[in-house]
Amino acid sequence: MKSFVFNKKMGNHLYTVMFESVEEGGYEVIVPAIPTIVTYGRTIEEAKKMALDAIKCHLEGLAKDGEPFPQDIEAEPITEKLEVSLAEG
Repeated sequence: MKSFVFNKKMGNHLYTVMFESVEEGGYEVIVPAIPTIVTYGRTIEEAKKMALDAIKCHLEGLAKDGEPFPQDIEAEPITEKLEVSLAEG
């Protein structure tokens, strides 16, 4: 899990982002503190750029509307395999 900082006239803001490789290739990115952001990149570098752009756009919209910025959430991914049983029939 990595966090990225971007410059904005109101200062720097640090948010945790989570990358998940997807079956068709590339990486899906989520921002736990801003659950409406889900983005994608073909490479990690592209995924980082897309995440930075999405976060920046979101924060600029909040600033324009006079809304507070969300606090970062440091989320640790939890993975587990679950066995699913289907009834025969």
